[in-house]
Amino acid sequence: MKQQIVHIALVVRDYDEAIEFYTKKLDFRLVEDTRIDDGKRWVLVAPPGARECALLLAKAANEKQLASVGNQTGGRVFLFLFTDDFWRDYAKMSGRGIRFVRPPREEAYGTVAVFEDLYGNLWDLLEPNENNRGVL
Repeated sequence: MKQQIVHIALVVRDYDEAIEFYTKKLDFRLVEDTRIDDGKRWVLVAPPGARECALLLAKAANEKQLASVGNQTGGRVFLFLFTDDFWRDYAKMSGRGIRFVRPPREEAYGTVAVFEDLYGNLWDLLEPNENNRGVL
């Protein structure tokens, strides 16, 4: 049997502001933006080099969903953005106003820093070390 996760839903306030953030600040590519009905859209964004998995930007449809925007995991790191050059991406993201809430540090698995997306969701920017390169 072969299975894989291909999309991860991320609840957002607005499609266009989320697309702008992910494509302009993080250099993700807009994979798809299809209008469905009733103002809904199927919006997928993915980091450069991503093979299969993409974020599905899902606009909050009610108050309960709106309340979860920016806190989908109760304040824990939500997503992990692997890179082949930590310092290049850290400098670029910092220069674009991305807020890092935990500074860069060396861990047993690689170089990592925690940043916030436009809504406050926490992400790891991570370059795996030599022992963990196979996961990138």
